[in-house]
Amino acid sequence: MSPEVLLTTERLVLRPLTLDDAPDVQRFASAYEIAANTLSIPHPYPPGAAEEWIRTREEEAFAIALREGDFVGTIGLRLKIHDDRGELGYWIGMPYWRRGYASEAARAMMEYGFGTLHLNKITAAHFGRNPASGRVLQKLGMQYEGTRRQHHKKWDEYVDVVMYSTLRDEWKGLRTED
Repeated sequence: MSPEVLLTTERLVLRPLTLDDAPDVQRFASAYEIAANTLSIPHPYPPGAAEEWIRTREEEAFAIALREGDFVGTIGLRLKIHDDRGELGYWIGMPYWRRGYASEAARAMMEYGFGTLHLNKITAAHFGRNPASGRVLQKLGMQYEGTRRQHHKKWDEYVDVVMYSTLRDEWKGLRTED
């Protein structure tokens, strides 16, 4: 991701993550509820993990911040350039849940993925026990692709993974309906 990429919405700014974001990432990612609903965030979240993740991430990752500046979460696209495909992933800090920030940020990332990166397909998945994340994907107009039953093992529990996607042509059609 180029350092100058900045995405804005009505209430949010999506900007490149920096090491200055590490304290907020550390604080929010340390919540059990965040870790329980993400594939790769451990609990407890070890000291220094935020800095390490920010330094070594491989996806197009952004900080989600309110226009007033408060950090509220992260969002990104893990790119499969050979296939012109990206996988959308996000989390929002618990103090900011149920305010529509995930949907707003995800819509901006879809625009970025299809418009700027010229992807053909964007996928996303959520654990079956996290229906709120599924509602975000449905609000975007993503199509349900299926459920991989007991597909991942998270903390000695097998969890279902519910999969969604949108193709570029579908996204163009959804945008004209707005």
